[in-house]
Amino acid sequence: MFTKKYLKTKPVCKVSFKILKKEIGAAKTVNIIGEWNDWDVEKGAMKKLKNGDFSYQVDLDTDKAYQFRYLVDHKTWLNDKSADAYYPSPYPGIDNSVIAL
Repeated sequence: MFTKKYLKTKPVCKVSFKILKKEIGAAKTVNIIGEWNDWDVEKGAMKKLKNGDFSYQVDLDTDKAYQFRYLVDHKTWLNDKSADAYYPSPYPGIDNSVIAL
């Protein structure tokens, strides 16, 4: 899930992403990988919270849509259930989550 906070002073949106423990179990790491970090699996490390949830914040330009996915423990890919849309990825039968700003 994610929340959007639009800035009044510039065309930027502060986006807070969260993935819940009940969705990923006892995961050790979660990375959020998307267009804003060039789909680099080494970037986008989410912070593990005490309750087992993971969070990540990023400033993104407004008037754009960004594709992304979560990578859990470097092996399991997940989409965001609250995504604004889903776009087909380059891989057959796999969609990416989309956040529209």
